[in-house]
Amino acid sequence: MNFEFLVGIAFFATVYGIFHLFVRRKERLALIDKGLTASIFNSEANVSPSLKWGIFLIGIAIGFLLGEVLAQNTRMEEGVAYLSMIFLFGGIGLVSYYFIARKHVRKE
Repeated sequence: MNFEFLVGIAFFATVYGIFHLFVRRKERLALIDKGLTASIFNSEANVSPSLKWGIFLIGIAIGFLLGEVLAQNTRMEEGVAYLSMIFLFGGIGLVSYYFIARKHVRKE
């Protein structure tokens, strides 16, 4: 399997990450100049990060299982079946965590 596309993805992810860090640093410095704290960035501080990882990994496990079912019962290639289901259910897990965390933050 060719993995040349990963070089481009890694390059753009690195550029985005560096750009994001500089922008976030400038935002935080602007808050300090105004005399405010950066606590507004910690909106999910009271929600357990273990919950996020738990839901995400459960979604990945379900994705593996359904990827196997999809590969065995359809004409879809095995790699495509696995990757599509893993990303789909991993994403569903993260979205569900977002709604749980948002509901928890609103209660406080």
